[in-house]
Amino acid sequence: MTVIAGLIAQHYGPSVGGAFLAFPAIFPASATLVEKHEKEKKQRAGIATSGRGREAAALEARGAAMGSVALAVFASAAWKLIPAVNAGVALAVALFLWLGLALLIWRMRRAGYFRLRRRRPLARQM
Repeated sequence: MTVIAGLIAQHYGPSVGGAFLAFPAIFPASATLVEKHEKEKKQRAGIATSGRGREAAALEARGAAMGSVALAVFASAAWKLIPAVNAGVALAVALFLWLGLALLIWRMRRAGYFRLRRRRPLARQM
């Protein structure tokens, strides 16, 4: 991912490449921690941990992907609006667009528009 971010930065500039550079530092580390903590929590409770940590990390990845869509809208709106209007106004508009889209995606997820297909049902969560 770091090499890809470097290539993107060479082609599109450092501001675009920098956005991609944050991915390899943050997401894999957080997914690994989620998996580890889920396994430890279930082991302490005496519940079989086969696949639980991986499923928790997969859910985190899914949420990160949905959040990335709203964040991309924020970045695009700010990038396009800042040269045209006051920076504070542009950031406020971008913030409201981000918030509105993030809430819409979350509500769509809750309503069942983005269902995961599981091979086996999850055991009861504690």
